[in-house]
Amino acid sequence: MKQKSLIKSADGVSFLVPFVLVTFCFALWGFANDITNPMVKAFSKIFRMNVTDGTLVQVAFYGGYFCMAFPAAIFIRKYSYKAGVLMGLALYAIGALLFFPAKGVGIYGCFLVAYFIMTCGLSFLETSCNPYILTMGPEETATRRLNLAQCFNPCGSIIGMFVAMNFIQAKLNPMSSDERALLSDAEFEAMKDADLSVLISPYLIIGLVIVVMFLIIRFTNMPKNGDIGHDISIGASLRRLSTLKRYREGVVAQFFYVGAQIMCWTFIIQYGTRVFMAEGMGEQDAEVLSQQYNIYAMLFFISSRFIATWLMKWVKPATLLSVFGIIAMLLTLGVIFFQNRMGLYCLVGVSGCMSLMFPTIYGIALDGLGDDAKFGAAGLIMAILGGSVLPPLQAMIIDQGEVFGSYPATNASFVLPLLCFLVVTIYGQRIRKSVVS
Repeated sequence: MKQKSLIKSADGVSFLVPFVLVTFCFALWGFANDITNPMVKAFSKIFRMNVTDGTLVQVAFYGGYFCMAFPAAIFIRKYSYKAGVLMGLALYAIGALLFFPAKGVGIYGCFLVAYFIMTCGLSFLETSCNPYILTMGPEETATRRLNLAQCFNPCGSIIGMFVAMNFIQAKLNPMSSDERALLSDAEFEAMKDADLSVLISPYLIIGLVIVVMFLIIRFTNMPKNGDIGHDISIGASLRRLSTLKRYREGVVAQFFYVGAQIMCWTFIIQYGTRVFMAEGMGEQDAEVLSQQYNIYAMLFFISSRFIATWLMKWVKPATLLSVFGIIAMLLTLGVIFFQNRMGLYCLVGVSGCMSLMFPTIYGIALDGLGDDAKFGAAGLIMAILGGSVLPPLQAMIIDQGEVFGSYPATNASFVLPLLCFLVVTIYGQRIRKSVVS
């Protein structure tokens, strides 16, 4: 099958321009996701908090996904995918621009509110864009098409990581967490204000970029694929969805996958910092170098996603999901048991295995749902709550310092992603067997 047929309708109408614009939105929320993961460590230092308190950033961030996914589906069902995209961009911009008044107030909770509003927008975007992409071509290539669009999500993630490393982490005051704890209240407030000025700048810039993107899509003629039957039959849709095993189990698998992804990409900073400080490196240098490894992980993620999309020409998505899940578990065991850079290399390798998981679970779960895909998409986006629930559990383990005597708690904490990958692998196996039978 020729690649161009991925984004053409049955009657030959090209969706290239709409596909490009919607795919760019994938990069925009990738940026938001991965400029935010390192902020757990940054906010912990700026506000003199422990890791568990710092993960409230993730609670607010992914809690917004959970709370807004279903209202977004109702909105999209009533209006259109394009309206959902525009609402998502508007909320994204508002949340990002709220970082300026949050800095003026100087209270951690204000930043959490800004994150929550921003991710309400991201929830609208993901609930709209993922199923919208599925409609932009033949149904038999829908999962491949979504994997192709999702390839550009980590491109935004790379930029987010790069900005976090070079324009936030590297520019924060280099004073360590222990040294900050010794500051007087006046010294602490002065340093906090300076560090927050550094932290908010990228968010203000991306807020303005989102405003421009909003205007471009607003005045572009977008296809009305799937925008039929605007009567909102919530009960009937939910009843139909509840009877579909591949959908129900897909939501569960997505919950655990997103939890694993956020844990691996958030706590690679803590993992790498522990390894590099054990080698004699200072805390800030260790954090910046750890973020470089996070970028290497994302580059591997991007490369692997393109490879996985190509492999889907010959290998069933569920089979690839199972294979990648098994490899992810083996690498995670390396993360747990190696206490040097080898464990960090394994953690980078895990990202290559995660590359196809989100869009593949998404595509399998929504396969053949028709207009119910709008509410089905909401359930799968609500499953992103895994990124809010599971990281604080891992942070609680990391805060122990050592477990089982003298074993590094950071290493031991990766048993949680290991269990998550087990759930994903089981889902892939169950789908593969059901297709074969």
